[in-house]
Amino acid sequence: MIDRRMVLAAFAAMSLCSVSAQAATDWPNRQVTVIVPTGAGGNTDMMARLAAQHLAAKFGQPFVVENKPGAGGALASGAVAHSTPDGYTIMFTPNSMILLTPLVQKMSFDPDKELKPVTNVGTGSQVVAVKRSLGVNTIAEFIAYAKAHPGKLNFAAAGTHNISDLAPTLLFKQTGVNVVMVPSRSEPQAITDLKAGNVDFYFGNTSVLLAQKDDPALKLIAVGTAKRVPAAPDIPTVGETVPGFSFASWNGFMVPARTPDDVVDKLRNEVTAFVKTPEMQQRLAKLGIIPGGESKEEVAKVFAHDRQAFADAVKAAGIPKP
Repeated sequence: MIDRRMVLAAFAAMSLCSVSAQAATDWPNRQVTVIVPTGAGGNTDMMARLAAQHLAAKFGQPFVVENKPGAGGALASGAVAHSTPDGYTIMFTPNSMILLTPLVQKMSFDPDKELKPVTNVGTGSQVVAVKRSLGVNTIAEFIAYAKAHPGKLNFAAAGTHNISDLAPTLLFKQTGVNVVMVPSRSEPQAITDLKAGNVDFYFGNTSVLLAQKDDPALKLIAVGTAKRVPAAPDIPTVGETVPGFSFASWNGFMVPARTPDDVVDKLRNEVTAFVKTPEMQQRLAKLGIIPGGESKEEVAKVFAHDRQAFADAVKAAGIPKP
């Protein structure tokens, strides 16, 4: 005899699959909320809003950006991770807030496992800026100078437990130099301190520092990305001197881990098409941002590299497990 309960359970499962497939096929048919873990303004918010405008025009549905800063991105990532995985609540974020935050603070969930990346709009590069009076012109010269003056140089960090803090910490650990960290309240303050000669080194956003490359008080000597930045091809990468070193800020879309593949593919394909337009390529490149639109496989490689890089940097900084 056939168990009636098994039949009903199978029927319910088939119904859910049918509903899920239909939801994926006609996505989006209503408003999509795009949660951003930073405040309004800045590169991440700018890229999120540009993408949201395009997606709204393409799909004929509102893509509303909601800024939810705080707790190292945990507020935003938690809201998305715990939302219904149907593509109507998604996230636009630097991947540091997914990969790094769990390494430095206790969280009730693991965003690296409960969210999955779709694709990026752009990768923000960082650039090494030194005070010009130091008299060094390359990262190799800076390292040599620092080795000759152990503990005498310092670097600014725009906050702590972020790229401006951890990337230099890892670089100095790998090259065996002793440079003291000086925390700043913000990136503008860090740059002001550098210009004033209060600090010797700052690893800051290329989009901000490229506009000041001719300032007589500072000099840009290397970028943190694996490849040179199109907007400044004359500036070498740190990795050209320190093989394997690269730190960058991947900025892109994330969705709850159980979001249907059809929805993910639809979002990835349209974001990629948008990023590949000549207008967007030029706009991002002028800001020192490397245009994105990465494939599923490319994104996986970036996350694997950055996951290890953040872990190494946290270890080099001596940050205890949360």
